[in-house]
Parts: sequence; C-alpha cells; structure tokens
Amino acid sequence: MLFLMLACLAFHGFSASADRGHPARHYDKLEKKAVQCRLCPRNCALKEGQTGYCRVRRNEEGGLVSLVYGRLCAANVDPIEKKPLYHFLPGTESYSIATVGCSMRCLFCQNWDISQAEPADYRTGYTAPEKVAAAATAAGCASISYTYGEPAVFYEYMYDISALARGSGIRNVMVTSGHINTGPLAELCRVLDAANLDLKGFSDRSYQRMANTSLAPILEAAKAFHKSGVWLELGYLVIPTVNDGPGEISALCRWVADSLGPDVPLHFLRFFPQHKLAHLPPTPPASLDTAYAIARRAGIRYVYLGNVPGHRANHTYCHKCGKKLIERRGYFIERNLVKNGRCPYCRQRIPGVWR
Repeated sequence: MLFLMLACLAFHGFSASADRGHPARHYDKLEKKAVQCRLCPRNCALKEGQTGYCRVRRNEEGGLVSLVYGRLCAANVDPIEKKPLYHFLPGTESYSIATVGCSMRCLFCQNWDISQAEPADYRTGYTAPEKVAAAATAAGCASISYTYGEPAVFYEYMYDISALARGSGIRNVMVTSGHINTGPLAELCRVLDAANLDLKGFSDRSYQRMANTSLAPILEAAKAFHKSGVWLELGYLVIPTVNDGPGEISALCRWVADSLGPDVPLHFLRFFPQHKLAHLPPTPPASLDTAYAIARRAGIRYVYLGNVPGHRANHTYCHKCGKKLIERRGYFIERNLVKNGRCPYCRQRIPGVWR
C-alpha cells in the first residue's frame, strides 16, 4: 500500500499570519467588523483578528477566512475499510487527507497532534485542489477521504476538491464527528458520496465530558446525511466507564433503528488508552459483544465490531439468509461475494454502494 506523509510535518515555527487566509463561507457580518461563524454548532463570534475555537478560521478585516485552505498536513493512501466504511466500494483504496485544526477537544483523539494543532505549528506548502484530485487518480484510488481530524474545519478546501474529483470519476468521503451545522452540510452533501459519522456517546453527559459539546446537533447531522442520499455508516468507540453502559448503548440503537433505519451499518470500536484517557483500560471484548447483541435486538441489520482481530462480527452477512458475503482480515478483503449489490445465495439486496 502506498504511504505518503508530507515532509512539511518536520518543519515547525511557520507563522500562518504571513499569508492572508482564503475567503471562508457560512458566516454573518456583525457591527464593528465583527463576524459570526455559522459553520459548526459553536457559532463563534469573532472580533477583528480573533480566531475561532477550531484555531483555523479567523476574522481578517471584518471577513472570515480559512487559514488552512491548501495547507495539507497529511496525505496517505488507506483502505476504505479503515474509515471504517464496509458497504462503500469495499476493497478499494482512498486518498486520505487532512489539515490541522478541529472544532472539538476529544480526550481520546488518536490524531491529537494535528487535530489540536494551530496552523503555525506546522510549516505546510500550498497544494491546489486540482493537485489533490490528480494525486488520487495517479494513486489508483476510487475515492478521496477527508479525515484524521474534523474535516469541516477545512470546509472550503474539501468542497472545492470534491467538486473537481467528481469530474474525474473519483468519489468523496467525509470521516466526521458530525459537528457541523445543517445548512453548510446540505451544501456539502451535493458533492459527497459517503460519510462515516463517529459518535462519542449517546448522552449530553458523554459529549460534554469527552468533547465539550452536546449531542443534539450531531444527531441532526446524521439525519441530514441520511436524508441527502449520501451513504452513511456510524462509528461508536466504546470507552470503559464513559459511554459503555447498556442503557446508553440501548438508547443509541433504538434511535438509529427509528431515525435512520435498520440498514445503516453501525461499527462498535474497541478503545485503547491514548491522549488524555491513557489511564483507562482497553475495552473488554465482552463489552463489545454486549453492544453487538443490543444492536441486533434493536433491529439493526449490519453491526460490526472493530479493533478486535479475527472476530466474526468483522465480516458481512446477508440479513435474510445469514450467509457470509464479505470476509475481512483486519482492513483487507479476503473474499467478497456481493454481486450487483445482491446476495448470491438468496438474491436479497444488500444496502450499500458496490462496484
């Protein structure tokens, strides 16, 4: 697998203020050259010169600008299963990119070194949107994934790349926390093909504790993705003592079944100690098995367990006849029997986007 990590990561001390930012979308102008960003639920009100909670959107002379447009800090080729997306072009590779910045402060973030960074922390050259689309094509990727942090913070860059990529036959994938207002999201969905929305829990208590935000706007984003026709899968990192209670997981599963339907895949992922939760133990496999059973009882047809090598719930089964259709080893496909989107045994349609 091709692996690219931009050399710019090694250079520190670059001042983002040396360059003017790229004009941003989705904000209101206020009195005295103040602005209010309308991109994410924080709706930051910024005086001239101030930067938002995300660290990458700033008021410059009464207009909002992005400080990270074209400023990649990572570009890798990943299997699409790593996002995780199991019902979207399985077995293909996705050109995966990120800039610094995030609108959340997740205590368990595995990419905290870039998500919690500021533009000045990494010296990054400019990469035009057309060069990203061309690089994805040259690498033989079926899609571009906007990932690693919260890609909503580089909204304008993501949108422009996506529009160009579509013209080249490349699909677009957003790996997101769902921390984006529904207006900007509706516009973005016009150029997206798939999304994995990573839930931090299913209560305001979990969201406040883990990410300093609330649950309601995340659920609105999930419904907006689903309604738009963008292929949606959900991730849920099961964290011991934080969001692993049967009551919270039951509430999640009921909501998914009732609000999104039984065909939206749900991935329960095993937590390993990292960042500011290094004191917690890894998720016991039994907790994941319990979450799986709760989801299946709630009527969700495609439930997966991630970060548990060799577990049978990493494979895809036909929800009608029960036959194994896609066999996985980690992030890689060993066998895929889905043909024209159907089970070869009983001809049941399998929801997803298939080659």
